[in-house]
Formats: sequence, C-alpha cells, structure tokens
Amino acid sequence: MTLPTIMIIKGTTQLLGVIGYPVEHSFSPLMHNAAIAYLAADYAYLPFPIRPADLKAAIAGFSAIGVQGFNITIPHKQSIIPLLDDVSEVAQAIGAVNTVWRSETGWHGTNTDAAGFLAPLKALNREWSSTPVVILGNGGAARAVVAACYQLGCSQIWVMGRSPDKLKHFAQSWSADIASKLSTLDWEQLGDYLPKAGLVVNATPIGMHPKVTASPLSEAEIGLIPQDALAYDLIYTPRPTQFLQQASAAGLTAIDGLEMLVQQGSAALEIWLKQPVPVAIMRQALLDHLAGQQP
Repeated sequence: MTLPTIMIIKGTTQLLGVIGYPVEHSFSPLMHNAAIAYLAADYAYLPFPIRPADLKAAIAGFSAIGVQGFNITIPHKQSIIPLLDDVSEVAQAIGAVNTVWRSETGWHGTNTDAAGFLAPLKALNREWSSTPVVILGNGGAARAVVAACYQLGCSQIWVMGRSPDKLKHFAQSWSADIASKLSTLDWEQLGDYLPKAGLVVNATPIGMHPKVTASPLSEAEIGLIPQDALAYDLIYTPRPTQFLQQASAAGLTAIDGLEMLVQQGSAALEIWLKQPVPVAIMRQALLDHLAGQQP
C-alpha cells in the first residue's frame, strides 16, 4: 500500500489536534495526517502539549483561533468535561471525553475509546461471559475499559487503585447495571485477584514514554496471572511495553493499544470530516513508522 507523504497547508486549512501532557509520544498526528492527505482534505492535525493548569486557557485559545476539533489523552479526559457545552450520552456514562468538535453552539464531546478498546477483543471470537477482568488504574482510560468490558459481557470487573477516596468516587459514579458487576479494590489486593483474571488491562500511564522501562506489575505479580489469560496494555509506544514483554515471557497472550488507537481515531476523524475515512491507511501509517524505528 502506497501512502501519501505530502500535505499542502494553505490559508484555508482547518486545524485539528490532540491535547495531553505529555503528548510528544503521540502517534495520532501520524495516522490522522496520513488519512487527511489520502482524502486531500483541507485539514492539518497537530499535537498540543497542555499542562493541567493551562487547560481552560488553552480551550479558550482554540476557540479564538478556530480549531475545529481535537482528541484528548492523559491527563485531561475528565477535567475537560466542565469546559464543554455538550457531552454525548456515551461520554456521560463513561465519565470521560476523548474527542471534541466545535459547532455554532460551542464545543461538543464524546468518547470513542470504548469502541476502540473492543475492536481487537471482538476479533478473537472468544466467549467473555465467564471472564473476570482486572483493570489496573482508575482514571479516564479505565472508565472506558469498564464500559467496554460491561458491553462485552465480562462476568466481573475488578478495578485496582491506590487512593481510597478516588476508588470510592469511581465506584459510586456508575449506573446500577454496571455497578452490579464492578468492584473497586486497593492495589495491595492484586495478589488475591490476578490469579482469577481472564483479562488484565493496564489503564495506567506506567510504561509510557519517557519511563519506558517501568511496568505496573512486578515479575512475581505477572506470574500469578493464569496462562490462558490476556494481557492488554492501552499504551501503544513503546511497542511492546515492559508490561507486555513480561506478559509474553510468562506465556500470556499480549495485546497492545495500537488497534485501539486506530479504531478510536478513525471514529473521531469521521466526526470532524463528516465522511468515511481510510482506516487501512491510518493503520498502515503507524505500522510503517514502527517498522522504520526497528534497529
């Protein structure tokens, strides 16, 4: 597959982007701009590093310069909500936003992470109704995973965190249906729940650039996970993460966040461009980039 490599920036070019802190590791500009060039759309997608304290000022600045839409990554997926004029039902249910667009009535937000997360799991054609899930972390990314695992039909959803106050708030923020399958647990209880898990998801930033040698679990904790379980890391760079290297070495099936990135990104781009987008082009742009980074 031949990918377009030239984008023409004009006075009419509309701006899209991704906000986060840090954001320099993001592959989103690479895949979005590949699709934009393929479609010859008059847009450009940029990374915007925004500190948490600067978020409100940044969104006001986006309004002033006419940014048309943006993705959101750590740590802004929840803190962006009060700054929006409208939030979709799915984003309200998840309690986090990853995609924002503007209209004449202001800023609108939704969440495409849950659908993106599910894509590689559905491709496995497994039966999930007897699968308990351990989710590491209780931030905005974990919320999308909870919603997705409930949709998948997983039997129990165990969310592990370190702050009792945050865990309590997390537990109380869901509908009765989801709450019936959800338990929030202290990180120290991992040893009791990892041996029961059929799916272990890293929804923390541990292992993300620049601390690429870090892992949310120790070697001993990895060894507690059943051999037929899946290890899924939402992080997509480095590839594989330390967590997934450990999981693979222990004989577990490892899934990284690349396909989730592609699927949630294509859904966002369709919202902004109001037309179908070339998912294969987006995926191939990432694969080619990663292949070029290999020693």
